[in-house]
Amino acid sequence: MPVKKVHIVSLGCPKNQVDSEVMAAALAAGNYLLTDRPEEAAVILINTCAFILPAREESIEEILRMAAWKREGDGPCKHLVVTGCLPQRYGSTLEEALPEVDLFLGISEIPHIGRHLDGLFQAVRRRRHSIIGKPTFLMNAGHRRLISAPAHSAYLKIADGCSNRCSYCAIPAIRGKARSRTIDDIVGEAELLAAQGVRELILTAQDTTAYGLDRKGQPTLSRLLSALAKVAGISWIRVLYTYPAHLTEELLRTMAEEEKICRYLDIPIQHSDDAILRAMHRRGDSALIRNVINKARKIVPHIALRTSLITGFPGETPRRFDNLLSFIQEMRFDHLGVFTYSPEEGTEAAALPSRISEKEKQRRLDLLMEAQAGISGDINSALIGTRQEVLLEGKSDLSGYAHVGRCRRQAPEIDGVTYLRGGAAETGQLVACRITAADDYDLFAEII
Repeated sequence: MPVKKVHIVSLGCPKNQVDSEVMAAALAAGNYLLTDRPEEAAVILINTCAFILPAREESIEEILRMAAWKREGDGPCKHLVVTGCLPQRYGSTLEEALPEVDLFLGISEIPHIGRHLDGLFQAVRRRRHSIIGKPTFLMNAGHRRLISAPAHSAYLKIADGCSNRCSYCAIPAIRGKARSRTIDDIVGEAELLAAQGVRELILTAQDTTAYGLDRKGQPTLSRLLSALAKVAGISWIRVLYTYPAHLTEELLRTMAEEEKICRYLDIPIQHSDDAILRAMHRRGDSALIRNVINKARKIVPHIALRTSLITGFPGETPRRFDNLLSFIQEMRFDHLGVFTYSPEEGTEAAALPSRISEKEKQRRLDLLMEAQAGISGDINSALIGTRQEVLLEGKSDLSGYAHVGRCRRQAPEIDGVTYLRGGAAETGQLVACRITAADDYDLFAEII
């Protein structure tokens, strides 16, 4: 079969990005050539997100936008394929709603993407346009990835699925129960990534602190981190998506002892009011969260903490929202993100009565982000004069600063960046710098 060009659109979280990279590598190893220009592609593949309403809306908008390349007829596009969480969640019901799509594939079809595209081009007669099985796929080191730019930083998916059953979340229904890879397999992939020039590993899963609980012998995230720290060529290891009730002292001590592990922790607490936490089916209360945060700062000095919140959840009275706002002002997270509550069909929380308008949800979000801006600004200002190690990510578009990168306290895309001037440096290089200025979210530095 002659070589065909494929354009991949990856939506949603880093875990989805890893799936897209697995599909890209599988296609590149076959009769397909990847292109970043949809107008050149014979196939457009969209890996979708369906976590909350805005994510679903973005997925559908992108499907309709890409369908235009196929519909116009004067370009090479012959087929539009949709994969990932949207078809996994809604199955064959999408066929009638989105007739522009030639094929819908569930999560377990990720490793078989080449075979499915071959079938489209070979005009294999299909009885159905949706292939949606149980979400059981779990990648391993044998599933090669075509790493998205920048190539010096890569997400490392250590598990998939979730068994926490929070009342507002559809992820267990979409992705299935938590299932972890083995330590040896993850280390094997880390070695492959290091050989490709990756300097930073970013550990990701629906709940990284649940890693190993489903496996015989229950290997821990702490043991995994210790093993990854021994991989030659890796300079930074960053941990995302930790669940406060699962954060152990052993994990924190490992972070403090291993130089390669960034003193950075993403702890999505979702809320701090005890009544709301109970309604969300979150394990642990505000006292536990406060204890975990204080323990992290004691055991890992100068640790940067990020969290995510949901506001407008059913039952979030003005008093309960004030509790959340006061908690944020007390805990002073380095980085923070907020979502407005989205009722998701099939979840327990969707049946709860809610009288909070979208306008009020947005008002509360704005109040939280306004408070956080002041906190982040104060924390960043305190860094002026300190020495930081920065991973260069490219040329800066800010006048007076030649480069842009991230220090250990900044994760890609979700946190601020560090602008650099002075000295000669290349993308992917780690450089020492001194912080000279700061704003609410970004840092400014001189290369030493």
